[in-house]
Amino acid sequence: MGAEGEILAEARRRRTFAVISHPDAGKSTMTEALALHASAITQAGAVHGKAGRRGVTSDWMEMERARGISITSAALRFEYRGHVFNLVDTPGHADFSEDTYRVLAAVDCAVMLLDAAKGMEPQTMKLFEVCRHRRIPVITFVNKWDRPGREGLELLDEIEERTGLRPTPVTWPIGSADAFQGVVDRLDGRIVRYARTPGGATKALETELTPEQAAQELGADWTRASEEADLLAAIGADHDQKRFEAHESTPVLFGAALPNFGVARLLDVLVALAPAPAPRPDVQGALRPLDAPFSGLVFKVQANMDRAHRDRIAFVRVCSGRFERGMVLTHAATGRPFATKYAQSVFGQERTTLDEAHPGDVVGLVNASALRPGDTLYEGTAVEFPPIPSFAPELFAVARVRDTGKAKQFRRGIDQLDAEGVVQVLRSDLRGDQAPVLAAVGAMQFEVVQHRLAAEFGAETVLDRLEYTLALRTDPQSAETLRRQRGAEVLVRSRDEALLAVFTDQWRMRSIQREHPGLTLDPIIAGAVQES
Repeated sequence: MGAEGEILAEARRRRTFAVISHPDAGKSTMTEALALHASAITQAGAVHGKAGRRGVTSDWMEMERARGISITSAALRFEYRGHVFNLVDTPGHADFSEDTYRVLAAVDCAVMLLDAAKGMEPQTMKLFEVCRHRRIPVITFVNKWDRPGREGLELLDEIEERTGLRPTPVTWPIGSADAFQGVVDRLDGRIVRYARTPGGATKALETELTPEQAAQELGADWTRASEEADLLAAIGADHDQKRFEAHESTPVLFGAALPNFGVARLLDVLVALAPAPAPRPDVQGALRPLDAPFSGLVFKVQANMDRAHRDRIAFVRVCSGRFERGMVLTHAATGRPFATKYAQSVFGQERTTLDEAHPGDVVGLVNASALRPGDTLYEGTAVEFPPIPSFAPELFAVARVRDTGKAKQFRRGIDQLDAEGVVQVLRSDLRGDQAPVLAAVGAMQFEVVQHRLAAEFGAETVLDRLEYTLALRTDPQSAETLRRQRGAEVLVRSRDEALLAVFTDQWRMRSIQREHPGLTLDPIIAGAVQES
């Protein structure tokens, strides 16, 4: 097999995906359970560690450990059934969703995790909208079926109504939520009964039953599940791979990540159904072949993951070719060479040197001060991939340094956090560089900014919250009119020089639109989602 054939063969073995969810739907627990089943770890953690059960290995920042949430991203690589999985771990807290959105540029598939009792929650919908925008196929896992929840058919109706995707259950639960017995597998016809292990920290016990055994041992629960499965078949709710890959349907599984019910089946479904890496379009729309020379997309930059070294890591999704540690790449944005001597695989606080990688893999490049999210690196034939868009902020605050003698450190820190994408930095002639406007999706992003400015740059800051709640893109002509309106302001986003019109609320924006119907006001990706 030649080098190109080997690259294509390696790409076919890859499954690169993210788990997306609303806070508290169980994403971090699912991440650990998936790794457990693939034997990447021997015992699963839990976000809120109880006695005898450790915390999740993917969460590393001090603030994460204190609050039991995922703020930053990491990438877990593991093998399962002859395939290489790259699980791009996304922040699970609502306040860190822009970073979550950005990470979706690196994946070929998403697992949408729903709480059985809550269904489609607001943050889930915002993340789904990014998947829709990027045409990312979505597999749905209804989690926490071992606790009180809603009816399975009711959840299917909600998924279809809210997302527009046709739900096609791969597994169907035996027993209602809080009385979970097992599943009937609609792809292979198996009937599987689950049993807990102590604390749920090891793989769940699974027993395969015949229909006769299920009827005898599971009684009315089996009868109902069998009838509902027949109903699903009658209405044509069966998996169709072409419709799934076209973002028209979503395979659905039922389970519970904490006791590890249904997690192994999710891995099997990812092997069987999730797409492998495919050629990615460049800025001109031409597809970069997988076996072309190396190219990669920077989807995240994170500083100071290792306090001892104060380093800066760029996470790069390999889009084509083979990555080899030590190769000298070209940074598309500047045309300058970029050395890759320090290449690592990073998950939580654990790092391992990465000598080579193939399409779909994630590489952590250390000391990447020149790189920003959305940048392209390549070898040989020049290529540049489309930039990662910025997303709709909902909270705004003016930042000022407490000690004016620290103004230089303050500006340097703001520039670095802007480059990392920790927060969006907006400016205006009226406010000046000494008082930038920070724009975020959630309040805790502001806390992280203040913490890092103080800890890393010695710049204590004061944040004054603004009344704005809505941002839309505008143009120079409309900006002149908008600057004269009460309850609105026009700011320039430092990252891309985009003009953003910000408003106190939807009502004020609509009122201005009625008075000035010709204004350009375009929505930003993952903006306000209509709630049912």
